[in-house]
Amino acid sequence: MTEPFFIGIDGPAGAGKSSVSKESARRLGYGYLDTGSVYRALAWHVVDSGASTDDEAAVIAASETFAPEVSLDPDVRTVRVGGVDVTEAIRTPETSAAVSGVARVLPVREKVNTLFRALVADSGLPGVVVEGRDITTVVAPDAPVRILLTAHPDVRAARRAAELGDADTAAVADAMRRRDASDSEVVNFLDAAPGVDVVDTTDLDFEQSVAAVLAVIDERTGGRDGR
Repeated sequence: MTEPFFIGIDGPAGAGKSSVSKESARRLGYGYLDTGSVYRALAWHVVDSGASTDDEAAVIAASETFAPEVSLDPDVRTVRVGGVDVTEAIRTPETSAAVSGVARVLPVREKVNTLFRALVADSGLPGVVVEGRDITTVVAPDAPVRILLTAHPDVRAARRAAELGDADTAAVADAMRRRDASDSEVVNFLDAAPGVDVVDTTDLDFEQSVAAVLAVIDERTGGRDGR
């Protein structure tokens, strides 16, 4: 069986990473993996077990029984943990607040990264677009297409505030800065590693951003789109 074509896309919140990655996968006929949803699901699993993600030992213990079912269909983004549909639950403010406690535990990241590789390898799809924080450097440093999607911090904050329906862009910007600073202690997702293409969406709208990503894929695959 041919190994699915792996496209890795990293970047900070508000750069358009999720929406652009999903649409790119849709147009290519590929699967789409939002790795952040898996970390969210693990955070939910920890809290559901009665523990706190501030307790590193509890996070590690919970990761041992963590076996999520994740849809790779760009149009059907479901996540199940232990037979429970947590698709909506992992997007609550409570889960969002608990995610950083999970993501900063290195042994857990290693375990989850192995899970990501297995999800792609066992997908049965021609390819999968995988987006996150350290896909291009840790999860799949040898992927044929690796992209860092970025944008100016002010633009990212404005976009995220609009997504949340929150008029206080300054507060959103502050929250994003704090999250980026916390996550940067574990992985560098703000600078492109050697061989990683940068797509800056600061001055691009959604369609232009998707076109820019597809252009990189086209260039890297010699017009074959990996197929």
